[in-house]
Amino acid sequence: MTSLKRTHGNHCLRRLANTCLVLLCGAEMAAAHAWSLTVNAGSPRLFLHAGNGALSGSAGRLNGSVGRSGPVNMVEVSVPVAQLGNGTSLPMTSNSTQSISLYGDGNNTCPTPASQVMIGAGYRRNGGAPANATLSVASPSNLTNANGDTIPISQISWTVAAPGSGQPNVIPAGTFSGGTQNLTSVQGNTYIENCHTFHYANNTVRAAGTYNARVTYTLTAP
Repeated sequence: MTSLKRTHGNHCLRRLANTCLVLLCGAEMAAAHAWSLTVNAGSPRLFLHAGNGALSGSAGRLNGSVGRSGPVNMVEVSVPVAQLGNGTSLPMTSNSTQSISLYGDGNNTCPTPASQVMIGAGYRRNGGAPANATLSVASPSNLTNANGDTIPISQISWTVAAPGSGQPNVIPAGTFSGGTQNLTSVQGNTYIENCHTFHYANNTVRAAGTYNARVTYTLTAP
């Protein structure tokens, strides 16, 4: 049996914000869309969250308390013996409970957090600050169990969705590749958000055990 976990948290910092996600081999997926919302101009501030976290403050202001809050959440899947390595992608579940947007407007962005992880990034700026911030994710090459057996991180992919939104995929779907992957640019005075659902490819029989990895989302502005 394999299992996989992922973790996340929430940060409100000045020039760099990062948060983690733990992967435990084993996840669900959905179709695409996202929210792209306006933030009032002001002194430079970054806001980033993955899963549970604290509100960004008043809607459209990113004026919440500076610091870190929330747990490192996890996504996981257990592969039934009869399906080991059969090439059928398996959805992963999440221990996140965050369904309401952290933008501060009370929108129910991720109605089923047990199979979704809400990812959001905001960048507030004034005239002298850089025009855009960069959202990236860093992952190890493999998930590893207690015996040192590994599963390539590329076995884990994600889809994105935001029910009720007609926006394009401002945070796109993808597959972890190991190392740092740039996901998207966040324009100044903008907050973007959608729900990520993770899948395990399950295309090879693996040794029994629980395989873990942690991925880290980072938002930076020069």
